[in-house]
Amino acid sequence: MRSHVEWQAPILADKRYDAPSAFTAVNLLREARRQKGLAPTNVPPVCVLDPDGDLVRRLKAAGRAQADVGWACYHTELYRFAEDGVELGLVGCAVGASFAVLVAEQLFASGCELLISMTSAGQLRELRPPPYFVLIESALRDEGTSYHYLPPAEFSSANDELLAAMRDAFVGLRVPVERGATWTTDAPFRETAPAIAAMKARGLLAVEMEAAALYAFSAARRKAVLCFAHVTNQMAQVAGDFEKGEADGSIDALAVIRAATKAWGRNASGTGVGADQG
Repeated sequence: MRSHVEWQAPILADKRYDAPSAFTAVNLLREARRQKGLAPTNVPPVCVLDPDGDLVRRLKAAGRAQADVGWACYHTELYRFAEDGVELGLVGCAVGASFAVLVAEQLFASGCELLISMTSAGQLRELRPPPYFVLIESALRDEGTSYHYLPPAEFSSANDELLAAMRDAFVGLRVPVERGATWTTDAPFRETAPAIAAMKARGLLAVEMEAAALYAFSAARRKAVLCFAHVTNQMAQVAGDFEKGEADGSIDALAVIRAATKAWGRNASGTGVGADQG
């Protein structure tokens, strides 16, 4: 047994960041298709993670989202829907860092070129009363998944060129889209008062559960990922919390997704962040 001085947290030990993965999403999907009798099919170039599932439920209820019967993932369902004539893929209820990245790996192995995450989040810095959106530029890595993709560091960040492509994308939307850093945690029910105070002191805007891992995946795999926090609550510390707005916030969330997709489409070829880069 190692001495106390030599001990290292297992999540940081024995990592080889330049070593290829032995277990890959491509091979998992190959076996899933074999077992399910599915032919290989591609997902739409732009896909959306909807951890709360509100977008999936609203679009299904309106008859706008259809299940993709060729999606071979063991854990999720993929829906296809159109916004302004552009087809998008949608996966609901992939909550938390590890689940989000597990699905992201499979989406990019299936033809995704841009992944947008639209997650609900708790307010830290009091910019205005919720709800509103934050384009997450970087996320504090208080979760586990990111440490399997990138060496230890405080933050993981969005691709600079992809962020630049979003510079004027959200002008004119009825709900504001702020930009800044968030706190990603694996343990929402361990957001203690001292921890919240410390994150506020750092200037972090919101707390969520996926962005740090998705951005670490994005950097390590060189894939285009953009994360939004839909700031909808104050961690249930006030009565009447978690109100997202009209249609459970889906109308405004879709407007943000539509604007981001258009901006990416206009700029991807020039920035080099839109194509599959291996």
